[in-house]
Amino acid sequence: MTKIISFVVIVLFIAFGFSWLADRPGVLSIVWQGQLIEMSLMVAASVVAALIVAIMIVWWLFNTVWNSPHAARRYFRARKRDRGYQALSTGLIAAGAGNAILARKMTARTQGLLSADQEPLIHLLEAQADLIEGKYDAARRKFEAMAQDPETRELGLRGLYMEARRQGANEAALEYAENAARNAPYLPWAAQATLESKSRNGEWDDAIRLLDQQKAAHVIERGEAERLKAVLLTAKAEEKFESDPKAAREDANQALKLSKGLIPAALIAARSYLREDNLRKAASALEPVWKISPHPQIAQLYVRARSGDTAVDRLKRAERLESLKPNNVESLFAVAKAALDAQDFHRARAKAEAAARIEPRESIFLLMADIEEAETGDQGRIRHWMAQALRAPRDHAWVADGIVSEKWLPASPVTGRLDAFEWKVPFGQVEGPVEDNGIDHALSSLPDVAKPQIREKIIEIPVPVKVADPVIVTETKVVAEKQSFPKNEAAASPEEKRQDAVPFFGGLPDDPGVKKPNAEPDEKTRLNLF
Repeated sequence: MTKIISFVVIVLFIAFGFSWLADRPGVLSIVWQGQLIEMSLMVAASVVAALIVAIMIVWWLFNTVWNSPHAARRYFRARKRDRGYQALSTGLIAAGAGNAILARKMTARTQGLLSADQEPLIHLLEAQADLIEGKYDAARRKFEAMAQDPETRELGLRGLYMEARRQGANEAALEYAENAARNAPYLPWAAQATLESKSRNGEWDDAIRLLDQQKAAHVIERGEAERLKAVLLTAKAEEKFESDPKAAREDANQALKLSKGLIPAALIAARSYLREDNLRKAASALEPVWKISPHPQIAQLYVRARSGDTAVDRLKRAERLESLKPNNVESLFAVAKAALDAQDFHRARAKAEAAARIEPRESIFLLMADIEEAETGDQGRIRHWMAQALRAPRDHAWVADGIVSEKWLPASPVTGRLDAFEWKVPFGQVEGPVEDNGIDHALSSLPDVAKPQIREKIIEIPVPVKVADPVIVTETKVVAEKQSFPKNEAAASPEEKRQDAVPFFGGLPDDPGVKKPNAEPDEKTRLNLF
């Protein structure tokens, strides 16, 4: 565009000059070697312009002839270079597709057309061809040579890192990644590997510093960077909670500013406030997170914030959580548990049934069994709810990469990935229950409360009685009061059933309360020595 404008300006300037001469006619006289030459100004200007053009054409022709050998060499060199780049491009595509034969063929052609010093990608093509053919040692040597060249250092370190990971040499892979991240923190693979390694080793400050560098270099998005930084701050706070609760609380509050729904950070901050008996600030740390993502651990800490509270006080706190997040399964479950502790069975049963209607799961049916045991004690109904719990979906847990953990962890123990744990149903759970495990079906099949059967039972107690003959011992029988269990009729023999029950008052044989036997004791009684 600039050239076009410049050409138009020059043409306009020349046209303006000719028009100016045309408006001012005159005669130009030149005396050269005794001859007088006269012409008008327009003719003189035209002659000068033609002379300039002729000189330029002559100069162009001379320059073209003079530089023709160099131009020819440059033409053939450019043609050869283009063919080399075309072969290099074809070879890289073949290597990416896994075509070892074509990749090796294009490697040989590229080496014949291009110089390795001229194009470093030839080393990459050779290394890729070696990897496809299984020549890992040769490929590693080429990557090491590339790592020594400043122009291909990052590419060589990347190749060495991938080879170390493939062979399971995690320490060597980490060293290559740290070297690359030290010189180029904008490399995502190097920064991510270094970040995961420092997180696995508990080097939280170094991990946070590296994450800030990634954020400044725009390697990761702002939202993701803030979430990962919040996770690192939470892990740092959890590590030093026992030794320095106040510093841990500051880190947890900073993490909550970056990620408002981070449950572990809220738990750490609340526990730190509770150590100072500051219940109001602990509640202010838990309630905003509860509104975003209700969690049973938040409910447990909130309800049992003070150890001296009564069951009724805990029920009121659970109802406070329900008011913050109504019609939520976790809110209803928390109120049902608190109502059970307060012996409010009607409310506990109603809230548990409402929670089961929203999300039937194992813990809710187990809670129904606890309510049944505390209220009725009917074993049939308790077993019914236990059977429903066995068939119900499992409860949520912290899950990452196939690992189920009882508590939240900042990184996956398998891959080292940050913020890998999610609160969800553990792996292996089917998408939908095979049977109908709804609360309505469970209530319709719930057996009635069994009425206790009251029966009599005779308990025989052998009592030593002192008589004139110290060898003879008699037995008395006492009628027990009515029991709620069936009579054990097989325990007494027919003869013992026919004997009268004799009360015992602990006196001598002449005591009126002791009934003397009418007949002499038989041989069996004599042998029953005390």
